[in-house]
Amino acid sequence: MVITVTGAAGMLGSRLVERLAADGHDVRGVDLRAEPGVTLVGDIRDPRVMDEAADGATAVLHCAAALPSYPAAEIRSIIVDGTANVLRAARRARVERVLHVSSTAVYGLPRQVPTPEEHPREPVDTYSAAKAAAEEIAERYRAEGLPTAILRPKTFLGPGRMGLFAMLFEWAEEGRNFPVLGSGDVRIQMFAVDDLVAAVLTVLAAPEEVANDTYNLAAERFRTLREDFQSVLDAAGHGKRVVGVPARPALFALELLERSRLSPVYGRLLHKLRHDSYVSIDKAAERLGFTPKFSNEDAILRTYEWWRSTRATATGPARGGGRTSREPWRQGALSLAKIFF
Repeated sequence: MVITVTGAAGMLGSRLVERLAADGHDVRGVDLRAEPGVTLVGDIRDPRVMDEAADGATAVLHCAAALPSYPAAEIRSIIVDGTANVLRAARRARVERVLHVSSTAVYGLPRQVPTPEEHPREPVDTYSAAKAAAEEIAERYRAEGLPTAILRPKTFLGPGRMGLFAMLFEWAEEGRNFPVLGSGDVRIQMFAVDDLVAAVLTVLAAPEEVANDTYNLAAERFRTLREDFQSVLDAAGHGKRVVGVPARPALFALELLERSRLSPVYGRLLHKLRHDSYVSIDKAAERLGFTPKFSNEDAILRTYEWWRSTRATATGPARGGGRTSREPWRQGALSLAKIFF
């Protein structure tokens, strides 16, 4: 097949490009950054770019997005306007199938766990609102006849993932304890990027009546946040522990730092880490026959081992801006807290 992948320089997009090419497909990678696998350098919001990218394509895999740390206007522009432009181009080019990579963030802070796909979208911040709006656009195109799969993965990680996880890895490597809000005994589901790639390929190969649907994707096996973070500290070998900190004063301080742009930790993440957060993956199992291979612990330890082997180059000055999930986020004022741990 001829397959267009947006966000081809990103963590997910780059892996999809590599895997699809290895499987013999003709892959067109679209991204703003000229990196390996990117065949068309351009903005997904540019109609000319996406018309060229979609022309003659069998399928479009829409992975490009903004991070929650971006300015609000940029988040909406990239996620909402970008998705609308990608789908317009796909319809004009008469592609056979679109896969839109969304997020479980559309549920906001759900009242029901495990959260099923039928749970209402209840966004609580700019990022989750943009993701919800992009899904509405995708559903409209689906209703108008463009076969469109919507995939809602939990936070995915694996070799190549940095972001806020780099802070945990750095503190572990330096032989420090690591703080969590409250007791840390909340169950937070994640997802291995290799499993996400496998899920995308499964949807791509599924019959249209199965693929043309919305699916949660996440690890089947996961423990508490304290236990999963502790596995990294244990792997570091310094005998350090996950340490609970009083939630109320910590939240007050972190929210103040966020508003002052002195911390990369955004509001929804702060509140999500205080409550159980996991989704039902029964639908993917029943309709797609998809079962995740990796647990939370597998995914986070594979990411940590990759970080350890590449940190000399991955965390250098040229890659430290945290503009993408493949770069470490600047810790800001949080780095000062190291002296207490």
